[in-house]
Amino acid sequence: MNLSAKTEEILALARSRAIPDRQKLLLAIVELCDAGEDGTRLLTSAPIQALLNSIFMTLVVEAERDIRKRLSEKLATADWAPSALINILALDDIEIARPVIALSPVLKDHDLVRLLVEATVEHQIEVARRPELGPPVVAAILQQSEPAVLTALAGNTTTQLSHHDMARLVQASHRVSALRSPLARHPSLTDDLARELYVWVGQAIRQSLLARFRMDPTELDAALGESVREAHGGLAKIIGVTPKTVREPDEDELEQRLIAKLDVSGQLRPGFLVRTLQERKLPLFIKGLTALGRFDPDHIQRAIQSDRPELLALACAAVGIDKSAFPTILNMVRELNEGRPDGGAEGARRANGAFGPFSPDIAATAFRQAISKV
Repeated sequence: MNLSAKTEEILALARSRAIPDRQKLLLAIVELCDAGEDGTRLLTSAPIQALLNSIFMTLVVEAERDIRKRLSEKLATADWAPSALINILALDDIEIARPVIALSPVLKDHDLVRLLVEATVEHQIEVARRPELGPPVVAAILQQSEPAVLTALAGNTTTQLSHHDMARLVQASHRVSALRSPLARHPSLTDDLARELYVWVGQAIRQSLLARFRMDPTELDAALGESVREAHGGLAKIIGVTPKTVREPDEDELEQRLIAKLDVSGQLRPGFLVRTLQERKLPLFIKGLTALGRFDPDHIQRAIQSDRPELLALACAAVGIDKSAFPTILNMVRELNEGRPDGGAEGARRANGAFGPFSPDIAATAFRQAISKV
């Protein structure tokens, strides 16, 4: 490769204002990325670096999507790429941004933290998956506490997590079930955190924890049973029923215990109810809505089984669920409950009207009055 001639060709293209020449310039840079040592020498030369730092960022923003994607792929591992250019690509559409977020040595901790603050959840997930994250980035992920991003971090075994970091992830797994499996496999999980995680996971993950750590299953199951009994009593006080005698922690009891724990800790929120339906756990949704709204459990059951979806809408409005989210909730409940609450499209229209310009307290009162007549 004649470096001098190639440099002149690229600089000539840069001086041109014609759109086709701008595209040729970008493609020439892409080709140089594939040209081995000769290409790298040219790209790191003073004239080309000056070009990259002056007009190249503007060209990239204006470039076709396919060209930006090719640039991202080619520059992902380049340590000579201008920081401003890499940061622009990292904020682009996720398919363009993914290679540089995952691999670029130019992105530093402060750049990654900025992505966590400014970019979409998809970008944040890619940040959490990036190998060998620094402590400031881990801290920012834990502070934001976005479930999908936390789950990506839990699955990132290349990143060193402190005991404090792992403890926060285990605590978050109480409300984010997707965290439990990757945490059980994480090399930084310790004996004490494994014991805490054991209470929240299913049988298969418990067996893997028992195989990995020296834990007495009899002792752990006894502690689990005690937690269920405590949770049962706590939930009974919330909803005003007499607690049943607990024999073994079946699925219903574990759900009751989870709801009570979340409620007492202030973590029982509308977003949790949506996630229960996304995970196809209608009974857990009913328990959560009952506890969050301080409703009679029979009232929620009657609303779910009725032909009046506006009753469910009132209950959801009473606990702070947004009007825009309710159509999705109604569809998921119907899918999991053999089409109930029915009422068809007209019922859905009435349900939409249940989210009027009034407070959650008024919605709760309206729900109790309406359901008493069903």
